[in-house]
Amino acid sequence: MIQFTPVGDSGVLAVCGSEISEQVNAQVMALDAAVQAAQLPGVVETVPTYAALLVTLDPLQTDADTLIPALRRLWDALPPVSSTAAGRLVEVPVCYGGDYGPDLAFVAQHAGLTEQQVIDIHCGRDYRIFMLGFLPGFPYLGGMDERIICPRLQTPRTKIPAGAVGIGGKQTGIYPLASPGGWQLIGRTPLRLFDPAGGGKLPYAAGDRIRFVPISPEKFETIQKEQGAAL
Repeated sequence: MIQFTPVGDSGVLAVCGSEISEQVNAQVMALDAAVQAAQLPGVVETVPTYAALLVTLDPLQTDADTLIPALRRLWDALPPVSSTAAGRLVEVPVCYGGDYGPDLAFVAQHAGLTEQQVIDIHCGRDYRIFMLGFLPGFPYLGGMDERIICPRLQTPRTKIPAGAVGIGGKQTGIYPLASPGGWQLIGRTPLRLFDPAGGGKLPYAAGDRIRFVPISPEKFETIQKEQGAAL
């Protein structure tokens, strides 16, 4: 059952479920697409999350009492949504281990696996982008193999390089910008994922899937030079 809740005077939160699952997230993405296509008067922006959609509004043009019935009509008109429904597949090259992934050895030890086995497992499936957050363009990826689940660092690092690929509990993700962080770092991509000077356009969006592709340090350096210096 979907629930619509006003958020102050400038938003409505549509809660589609209470769990992290591909089915619930697919429903969130379907509602998000329907809201964007409908171009409802006064809607400013939509922000999809794991199990909910935030719809922000201009209070000078509309209000929650007007918007909620419109959102419910869009929801009721949605066709059945498959849990496998997803957007584009985006390949992300990653150099694993060493200076690029200083925590790979710990993850392998924690899992009782070799470093190569961790790499193979991490690259062995496509990951749904459940939501973007924490940093501009940080993808929270679901569906990681339980064999490589690993706890976060007890003491977060004060600075993680842009492009770092990490594991935090049952999730994996990519740091698009240099920032503090507490996830276990297993690799790094040379792709420049978020560039404020370039308008902040991302190569992926919530609902897309990411496939990690292992590369050598030499390939990393080549791609990074082509991309320009990381932020």
